[in-house]
Amino acid sequence: MNKKISSFTVNHEVLLPGLYVSRQDRFNNEWFTTLDLRMTIPNKDEVMETSGIHTLEHLGATYLRNNIKFGEKILYFGPMGCRTGFYLIVFGKYESIDLLEIVKEMFYFITKYSGKIPGVSSIECGNYLDHDLGKAKQYALNYLNILNNIKPQNLKYIK
Repeated sequence: MNKKISSFTVNHEVLLPGLYVSRQDRFNNEWFTTLDLRMTIPNKDEVMETSGIHTLEHLGATYLRNNIKFGEKILYFGPMGCRTGFYLIVFGKYESIDLLEIVKEMFYFITKYSGKIPGVSSIECGNYLDHDLGKAKQYALNYLNILNNIKPQNLKYIK
């Protein structure tokens, strides 16, 4: 265990909320891009609560996998253990700016969502009681405000 994983090489003391390419990997001639959807300032902002994150995960994954343009390219959408954002893994080699619009569309969808949260039953979800649509919408709105005013320093890691 000598090799440091790539996410631990990011300087979290200067990391701002934004949309970053965490890594690009190639396996059997297929490219995969992992995006860091950093929603809060690590170790400074209050971390997001699990109930809101959980709802964001259900709504975000549902939106992305049903998206006509990107649905089949989505491998994974889920929260970071540190509760400061999400990872999005897609088939293909992309830069942050290439996926900015689809991420903005997803978070806009979440801010406007009403109704039953997809996948929230004891049959479909391992922790179906831990959801909060209000928090998810607030987190989505906060992040959408960042995405709508994105600057170059919010699109590339500072090493």
